[in-house]
Amino acid sequence: MKKIYIKELMKSSGVSFGISGTRGLVEHMTNDVCAAYAAAFILIMLRSFQFNRIALDMDLRPNSPGIAEACAQAIQAAGMQVDFCGALPTPALALHAQSEQIPAIMVTGSHIPFDRNGIKFYRPDGEISKADELAIQAMEIELHELDTPAPLANINTLAVTAYEQRYIQFFPDGMLSGKRLGLSEHSSVARDSFKRILEALGAQVVSLGRAEIFVPINTEAVSTEDVARGHAWSAEYNFDAIISTDGDGDRPLISEEQGNWLRGDIVGLVCARYLGIQALVLPVSCNTAIEKVIILKLLCAQKSVRLM
Repeated sequence: MKKIYIKELMKSSGVSFGISGTRGLVEHMTNDVCAAYAAAFILIMLRSFQFNRIALDMDLRPNSPGIAEACAQAIQAAGMQVDFCGALPTPALALHAQSEQIPAIMVTGSHIPFDRNGIKFYRPDGEISKADELAIQAMEIELHELDTPAPLANINTLAVTAYEQRYIQFFPDGMLSGKRLGLSEHSSVARDSFKRILEALGAQVVSLGRAEIFVPINTEAVSTEDVARGHAWSAEYNFDAIISTDGDGDRPLISEEQGNWLRGDIVGLVCARYLGIQALVLPVSCNTAIEKVIILKLLCAQKSVRLM
């Protein structure tokens, strides 16, 4: 048993909280570092919630299973059951955790470079807050000596099934009938689920670019290679659209029929229009397209008032 101060661990390892969860170089994400973060997260959650198991998930990075095993050991050392959901999208894990009212740990580096990885933490009621992060950083924990992590087994398939059914049941039957869609799979953990969802909605899906070696894809900064690839795929297959996502499946990447990738703000506007959104919460740094729509709506509203 050894005492670990999370703030000191952050300095010594370089593994610290970023935009979403902890991130760091793979070589610095040792068993002790990952288990310590998991243990601190569990203790913070026990201050507000009652639970006896924690959901655990991972992406397809080659080092994610080792990190997940270290987190699983920390969960077991805390007297909790490991609800291992396998490799599936981050939103699928979040949905499962909220449905079951349990905390969750997602091992993923999202879209960051290959030599890095990360861990995302979820409360039973959603993603952890900045206050939770600060509380974890302030923790002093006693960490059990870790043996060689045992392989994870007994995958709970209910999480991925519920995730897929959520979308299949939400949209009208046959909504995508007659549509020919390209699915850029690369190494996204969402690739198999996306294909099943799209086909269940009636689309003809062509799988593209499946990779067995992890490829970090940043959906908010599409590379010139991916731009050219989208145009080439569209010209070759005559797609209605191309669908993709980042490594852990929580950021979409979509093109129109010409293979031109749409920015996140454009996709957001299209989705908001389809869903009939009446109010939308936006960051101060929202993109230009959203700002223009807001200004246009305000001008139209003012004109209506004058006409009346």
